[in-house]
Amino acid sequence: MQVLIVDDEQLARERLMRLVEALDGYQVCAEAANGEEALKAIHQTEPDIVLMDIRMPGMDGMAAAEQIATLKTPPAIIFCTAYDEYAISAFKVQAIDYLLKPVRKEALEQALMQAGKLNKVQLSDPLANSAQGDTTPCLVAKTWKGSELIDLTHIYYFMADQKYVTVHHLNGETVIDNTLKELEADYSPRFLRTHRNSLVNTDFIEALVRDGAGHYLVRLKNNAGEIPVSRRHTSDVKAWLESKS
Repeated sequence: MQVLIVDDEQLARERLMRLVEALDGYQVCAEAANGEEALKAIHQTEPDIVLMDIRMPGMDGMAAAEQIATLKTPPAIIFCTAYDEYAISAFKVQAIDYLLKPVRKEALEQALMQAGKLNKVQLSDPLANSAQGDTTPCLVAKTWKGSELIDLTHIYYFMADQKYVTVHHLNGETVIDNTLKELEADYSPRFLRTHRNSLVNTDFIEALVRDGAGHYLVRLKNNAGEIPVSRRHTSDVKAWLESKS
């Protein structure tokens, strides 16, 4: 995978270059110090992935990303920035991920792997890109590495465990700082409360079943598991199922 690094600070570019080239399967094909240089480098080198800062002199990263998104076969964009207030705007321009500086090797590797799963044809298709439009809404999750985008249509359920909430989704699990109360307020009725510690994506609810002890469980599609339903929330789950029958 060919990677373009865009940052107005040379030391930042050098650090990202070392991180990228320490990973198997990735090679830095060019560098750029601002948005204008980035666009030229993309036309010259046709990278698969762009690691780009946001605040830069001249054309900043957000403006460059807007132009990159209009290309027939755009590269995947991963923002690498010291500021977290641009997260929602970043994903409106089809960014794949949003990493906070100093970028950690593990976070970068995960983001690169995610970007590598999407080819340029998919990135140029608005319906294939989870960051564009209201047809595929996204959760801007607060994680240890900053703000991260998770496609709501890919989330099976949220599970709380003491202080943290884990998002169980198509690509695995992500621990976030958002509370279940916040998530329920923001994403109801798409997500249904089944227990004091769980919210389930109604798109994946297959059936309400009982285990050997007589406890209710929500069975999820795609073999995504079974989630306990508390007595308090059993009537809500039954009412939802009846509304869909």
